[in-house]
Amino acid sequence: MSGAATRFAWSLALRWLRSTRKDAFTSFLSAVAAGGIGLGVAALVLALAALDGMQRKLRHEILSRTPSLEVALAPGVDPLEVEARIGREPEVAAVQTVLRGRGWVVGGGSALPVELVGHAGAVPASFPGAAGGAPGLYLADATAARLGLAAGEVVTLVAPRPTLTPLGPQPRTLSMRLAGVYRAARTDEVAQAALPIERAEILLGADRTRVLQVSTGDLDSALVLADRLAGELPAGARIATWRDLNRPLFFALRLERTVLFAAVSLVVAVAAFALFSDLSLVAATKRRELGVLAALGTDGPTLRAAFLRLGLLLGGLGTLGGAALGVAAALLLDRTRALSLPAGVLLFDYLPFEVRAGDVAAVVATALALAAACSALAADRVARLDPVAALRR
Repeated sequence: MSGAATRFAWSLALRWLRSTRKDAFTSFLSAVAAGGIGLGVAALVLALAALDGMQRKLRHEILSRTPSLEVALAPGVDPLEVEARIGREPEVAAVQTVLRGRGWVVGGGSALPVELVGHAGAVPASFPGAAGGAPGLYLADATAARLGLAAGEVVTLVAPRPTLTPLGPQPRTLSMRLAGVYRAARTDEVAQAALPIERAEILLGADRTRVLQVSTGDLDSALVLADRLAGELPAGARIATWRDLNRPLFFALRLERTVLFAAVSLVVAVAAFALFSDLSLVAATKRRELGVLAALGTDGPTLRAAFLRLGLLLGGLGTLGGAALGVAAALLLDRTRALSLPAGVLLFDYLPFEVRAGDVAAVVATALALAAACSALAADRVARLDPVAALRR
């Protein structure tokens, strides 16, 4: 298409976009179609911002209690030697040996299941509120409250590993004074109990697999370090990154985003079909004018381009307006914390919003693609117009 034909197509599209008294109803329907696209785009941007805000809070809560790397050692391997080897890496901030197993905590006449976590040195960072404290027994605040326990009281720990007694095999037990509590996460499936690794060996056995928890400066450096350590660890050692440890969670979050995007995009698709109907109505009301243009020498591709540009103008105005509305609403709701939630039920007391430029760009691109497709369908019908038949009506 020549430059003159392109300018003529744009002038026709802008002329049809402006309202006159004669076609005011058609222009109203055009505004409704553009507004429908805008509302769909705003709803999608707002929904994604709310989902991103909630997922950000959830990821932060989970990753704050997850080590950057975990190295599971084979039986018989000296953990101190491997710990010293990993500690020499420049990305490593701390390395700690832990021993895990299932058991029960008994107190106040009740017993609750816990995950026993024996640690070497100070309390690990995965126990907020007690992290860095002196070695001792630390229970989750919710567990201590349910059992009616306070710091300084004697607590009995029970492990399923049997020990032989004159009465036959019996579970192993260990009594310790409660040193304190830590803040339990609402995402914890099973409460944990932190205790010195020497005491954990009594309950779980000294031959149990040790795990090295590695902390790095940032999460990206942990992925690089894992690749470098993969070929340098002792035989039988297994290394897992923070991404591997939370793979089911991250998969669920990605699936949630995909399903939400596809579901809310249907609103934009319906509005795009309304745009197709509106352009078909415009073509019907302008049929005689289109016949005159065709009789005067305007070819089909030029008329098609004019209608395509009209549809893109309506879809573009609705899309950009809806995107601006969605972004502004998300930022306002997040800043004012207007949508409060019941306290103590979720990880947060208000609905957070996070606007990502990539999400907004994806929404805008999707809406414009749908509008362009529907506009092209309507424009193809105009390009096949018979001028003689149009002038007879």
